[in-house]
Amino acid sequence: MELLGGTAAVLRRHIFEHLPPGADVTRIEFEGPKIAIYTRSPRVFVKDSERLIKEIVKKIKKRIVVRGDPGVRMQPEKAEQVIKSIVPPEANIQRIFFNEVTGEVEIEAEKPGYVIGKGGETRRAIFELTCWYPKIMRAPTIPSRTVYEVRELFRARREDRFKLLRVVGHRIYRVKLFEDNYVRVVGLGSFQEVGRSAILVQTPESQVLLDVGIKPSSNGDEYPFFEVPEFDIEKLDAVVITHAHLDHCGALPYLFKYGYRGPVYMTEPTLYLMKLVQEDYLRVAEREGRGLPYSYKDIATAVLHS
Repeated sequence: MELLGGTAAVLRRHIFEHLPPGADVTRIEFEGPKIAIYTRSPRVFVKDSERLIKEIVKKIKKRIVVRGDPGVRMQPEKAEQVIKSIVPPEANIQRIFFNEVTGEVEIEAEKPGYVIGKGGETRRAIFELTCWYPKIMRAPTIPSRTVYEVRELFRARREDRFKLLRVVGHRIYRVKLFEDNYVRVVGLGSFQEVGRSAILVQTPESQVLLDVGIKPSSNGDEYPFFEVPEFDIEKLDAVVITHAHLDHCGALPYLFKYGYRGPVYMTEPTLYLMKLVQEDYLRVAEREGRGLPYSYKDIATAVLHS
């Protein structure tokens, strides 16, 4: 099937063309790589095992999430009661948080499978009855300060994250400017050495940094070659972190210290581990009396953009 043009206007038009009568969509937003459809009629989208959503995704080849319009969302206090009445007690729900900015309800449970339900039926019922889109999260089996701090940071700064996602979304789905498809790879570190992994990938449309680590040594930690003329932090579109070893992620807060405010892509487990090892790196430097390359605030800023 032909892939549709990647501009926001084209995608909006194709989505509206495939909406049935009664979908009652109030707006379509581009939130990072996802396309968010806000509706006053969630039932239209969740019936028949979300058949309509699957058809739209198949047509435009993009990730879609459907959320309730603010005007139809149930009051949080009542919605929480509805959720607890639907979800089996075996789920052992630990926390319910309503994000009024995105229209999502975060449900932390020890056994999230019970919140999802067979074939997703419980999740769909929550959305249909409350008009809050369920974001189902596994509660840590053992209490984790790191997981708690990351999730609370996201909740406290939810408006900032939403603005970031919209900025990134419009950059992803902007009009293509160049037809040339060349790719240029620039090694900023880890070539013919072990440590400070950093690979700059350039195309006519974007610049992405694959990993940004440090190289611990007895003579002082070494950082990627940010001074090379090919690297310009103002033109950097995104950072991708492959895993949470210091030689692959240790210099990420350093970028935010000097002004980078774009997105960082990684898996959720990598995010938690990255925060843990970066903070440990600073604590060790403090005990050894070495100067700190960045602050704990810079780590939090990096996490917020991940």
